[in-house]
Amino acid sequence: MAKLIVHQEKITNSQEFIQICPFNAMQEKDNEVIITAGCRMCRLCEKKGQGAVEYIADEVQPQIDKSKWRGIAVYVDHVDGKIHPVTYELLGKARELAAKIAQPVYALFIGNDIEKEADELLHYGADKVYVCEDSELKYFKIEAYTNVFAKFINEVQPSAILVGATPVGRQLAPRVAARFATGLTADCTVLDIKENTDLVQIRPAFGGNIMAQIQTPNTRPQMATVRYKVMDAPQRLDSAVGTIEHLDVAACDLVSHVDVLSVTKKAKETTIDMADVLVVAGRGIKKKQDLQMLEELAGLLGGEVASTRPLVEIGWLDPKKQVGLSGRTVRPKLIITCGVSGSVQFVAGMNHADMILAINNDSKAPIFKTANYAINGDVYEVVPQLINKIKAGEAVL
Repeated sequence: MAKLIVHQEKITNSQEFIQICPFNAMQEKDNEVIITAGCRMCRLCEKKGQGAVEYIADEVQPQIDKSKWRGIAVYVDHVDGKIHPVTYELLGKARELAAKIAQPVYALFIGNDIEKEADELLHYGADKVYVCEDSELKYFKIEAYTNVFAKFINEVQPSAILVGATPVGRQLAPRVAARFATGLTADCTVLDIKENTDLVQIRPAFGGNIMAQIQTPNTRPQMATVRYKVMDAPQRLDSAVGTIEHLDVAACDLVSHVDVLSVTKKAKETTIDMADVLVVAGRGIKKKQDLQMLEELAGLLGGEVASTRPLVEIGWLDPKKQVGLSGRTVRPKLIITCGVSGSVQFVAGMNHADMILAINNDSKAPIFKTANYAINGDVYEVVPQLINKIKAGEAVL
């Protein structure tokens, strides 16, 4: 990375020198002038500092031998051996990516008494499932799981690794990435791969205003997390295709500074990501009381009311009701958006719904580009009519 070096001995008046920076990115500390994180690298200090600042260009990064890293790996997320559905979705995407570069698909399964479940992964496109079983791995412990993950990477050397953005995945993936000084892109919505095995990771950025395309061409493995219901799960194959291998780890690598004494299971609750029908409230809803209108519509359809981020931020609905990448990713059979503009962040969290009906009085609303059916009209006129027709048996959705 390019940097600026300050030669203190060449500064005659530190206060005048500091004033050169238009971004106030220089300050005096312990009788020395330092450049802070506010530096925009405009290099004005170099030009006007009379030799007091030296610009050091980017160092040429050593090129990694990509031929030594092969295959797309998927971390198998599970609870007590029961595989999380996001794993199957990632195996489907891994199979798609691997086909483009003619490389295998691996799965890493860590836990205790899990081998009987490992065979199921072979029905979803895994060429090889690496199973690491030990009583010390019964519960998720970040240190032990990271050590096993590192052992897998060192032995197999996969080019890319996909991890579900679950509570476990969100802890484990960053720690593994830090261990290997590699990049990690969180909450990807689109994944692709180049012929040279560089993984193209796409996700919303800057509050959902743009779609950022991220690559880490000089590091391996490449790592990305993906939320549940963002990718499509493949059809289960009738017969198992790949093989299962055991991954042995030294006992010292399973030692953890945290002990799990017991696990109390949380009571199951109805969440919007499990609903078949969602009625989503957007900025077009003017008052909190008006949500009752949407609740009535949702009730008639056997669904749930959800919301965009602005309504959650002002306290009208619980954060658990928020749809989008900063909320919950949903995949209902039907979603009706009411007064929702359709930001990138929101659309990325619901665009895999089977049917999308959008109601908005702005004919240029971005949501209309995603919707299967669009009603350009006032929510306060359209929704009551829809409710009346459903009650009268005249409307079928």
